[in-house]
Amino acid sequence: MSIKLRLTAWYSGILAVMLLAFSASIFGFFYINTYGDLQDRLHKQAEQLTLHQVLNSDGSLDLAFDKSVDAQNLFGQMYFYDSSNLIRSLNLKEIDLRFDIPAQQNLQDGEFKDAYYRGYHFLIYQKAVNIEGYDNNPAAVLQMAAYTGEQDKLLDRLKTILITGSFATLIAAFTFGLFLARKAMSPIGKVIEAAEGIQTGNDLSVRIEYDGPPDEIGRLIRTVNSMLGRMEGFYKNLEDSYAAQRRFVSDASHELRTPLTTIRGNIELLQKVWELEPGENPLLDEAAIRQISVESVHDIADEAQRMSRLVADMLSLARADTGRTFEKEPIALEPMMNEVARRAAFLPREAEWTTGDLSGLNGKYVLGNKDYLQQMLFIFIDNAFKYTPSGEVTFDAVVYQHQVGIRVKDTGIGMEKDEVPHIFDRFYRADESRGITEGIGLGLSIAKWIIDEHGGSVEVVTRQGEGTTFVIWLPLLFAAPLE
Repeated sequence: MSIKLRLTAWYSGILAVMLLAFSASIFGFFYINTYGDLQDRLHKQAEQLTLHQVLNSDGSLDLAFDKSVDAQNLFGQMYFYDSSNLIRSLNLKEIDLRFDIPAQQNLQDGEFKDAYYRGYHFLIYQKAVNIEGYDNNPAAVLQMAAYTGEQDKLLDRLKTILITGSFATLIAAFTFGLFLARKAMSPIGKVIEAAEGIQTGNDLSVRIEYDGPPDEIGRLIRTVNSMLGRMEGFYKNLEDSYAAQRRFVSDASHELRTPLTTIRGNIELLQKVWELEPGENPLLDEAAIRQISVESVHDIADEAQRMSRLVADMLSLARADTGRTFEKEPIALEPMMNEVARRAAFLPREAEWTTGDLSGLNGKYVLGNKDYLQQMLFIFIDNAFKYTPSGEVTFDAVVYQHQVGIRVKDTGIGMEKDEVPHIFDRFYRADESRGITEGIGLGLSIAKWIIDEHGGSVEVVTRQGEGTTFVIWLPLLFAAPLE
């Protein structure tokens, strides 16, 4: 059973119970008031017929019945058990009707009972009459009765009206309740459709339209729309992650394939050369074979070193992906920067290496890892040397608002501005051909991870043909460590 049917059934059931209680209360009120008046009249009239009238009026009792009983549309009779004498009111004689006489031993004083005679309903009040001097009391029974046909018809009509009205109200309430429940629950159907759309993998950009009041349904739809938005974002991020993973695997396979192919080719060449019989190839004497072997081994060593760097870089990125970090401690900037500047002068390069004034870093500290900071700086410096075939590479630093900006500036080939957002992507190479400049495109990705782990940022300024400037901003440590 659906929710709207259950809600309608519950509301209709509650309404039915309330209508039943209300109808029973009304019917009981009318019943008590209608029959209660008759009972009071019968009881009052019976008390007015005294024992003296019964004994001494000899015939005048009929007149008493006529005057007091007939005038109120009441019927009366008295029966004497010893003489079996029955005295009836005039109206009772006219319709030739006698009430049933209760047995003397079973007679109860002041008892009401219902009786039907000739199809007519009477309410009878019977009272025991005791006579002084009689040994066998009660000596007589007095019975006062009233015809209740009009009261019965009124109560029957009231019962019919209450039952019919209750059923009509219940049916109308069920019908309108079901209509309102469907209308109120219709937005839930949209939520179900949206959920089914998610389950079948359709369009996650669809949102549920709702222009109703901000009630529970409205809040539910807003929550579902917000959830759909977050799921859409997560799904896109997941797709981007899968795409980046596939690109990473593809690029890694490509980068590994090149050195493996070179190593395999040189090994096959060495195998062929070393398997030659003496004099089999006059052009390959011992000196030529030795030269070929040295060149092949040198190529194999270079490619093995290249593979080692690639594997090390991939391990660093894998460590970044797993959320692993490194230990940090206060690092004095001036000694570290001077050491990096001195060692960078020995890197292979074609450009001039210029170190700016680093004395402003005296007494300045950052919270970080010295080895990773140096690795990050060498990545930027090595990158500047690679892309500066002629010109100058400058290394200096500035201090601004509790931050230190380490600047690596070159006058190399530069890059287009639309390439800047991608230079920190893995395996991305700004040059059009991978063979133009040595490298595998992982250095800047590793550098960006190190900067992020130190709570810093990087600023890039570049122009095609004029060079590139990287400024690495790191937060300074406010209080210098005790030494």
